[in-house]
Amino acid sequence: MDHPDLIDIGANLTHDSFDADRAEVLRRAAEHGVRRLILTGSSERSSVDAAALAATRPGTLYATAGVHPHHASEYTPALHEKLRGLAARPEVVAVGECGLDYFRNFSPHDAQRDAFSAQLALAAETGLPVFLHQRDAHDEFVEVLAPMLPQLNGGVAHCFTGGERELRAYLDMGLHIGITGWICDERRGAHLVDLVPFIPPDRLLLETDAPYLLPRSLIPRPKTRRNEPAYLREVLRVVAAAVKSSEARIAAQTTANAQRLFSLLS
Repeated sequence: MDHPDLIDIGANLTHDSFDADRAEVLRRAAEHGVRRLILTGSSERSSVDAAALAATRPGTLYATAGVHPHHASEYTPALHEKLRGLAARPEVVAVGECGLDYFRNFSPHDAQRDAFSAQLALAAETGLPVFLHQRDAHDEFVEVLAPMLPQLNGGVAHCFTGGERELRAYLDMGLHIGITGWICDERRGAHLVDLVPFIPPDRLLLETDAPYLLPRSLIPRPKTRRNEPAYLREVLRVVAAAVKSSEARIAAQTTANAQRLFSLLS
């Protein structure tokens, strides 16, 4: 079957669940039209690994470099310099995953805010867009991010799962919105079906967040709970239905959006 091209803007492909069959996962993704992926860096180790893996397939794989709020306590001046070096590499196209997460609180709030601010400064310095994470911390997230916006070269609210208030705030801030398989979850993500039409077509992005967030609407159900980039087609299907558009049109628009935001070659 001929599939329109898609870009998965957020896949944790260096996760150890892919160690045994990473090449096969990439082959299946390409067969389903997902021919370019941005690999998420969320810690020092995963950022280094994502950049290294992306370098093996230039023009197909890209990476982000950053520290997730869960790891904010690990953020040091030395790590900041490591991220600066990674950000200079051609395969690294964004700073992050960075932000605030007050749901798990794996790092103290002060450490999270400091690490977030440092990475926003790095994004401003390098001219890279930011790959953003927020959970249960909306007001403080906006408080930290808003003053930096004039210095930033765009960003995406990765794996958006919030409500209308958060969505409108992020759109007002000029952010792109990343939609994952959360929209395919009838228990937790049904509200996104109603919210996605509010997203301007030129601000919509698609991602799997693999190996997490396996789309629950997949038929037949996969034998394991591991999500993978090939399943981005299911996110596309549900999003297209929600906005009453064709899959081909949404695929073309989100691909163009990703190319523009992350400065990818067409």
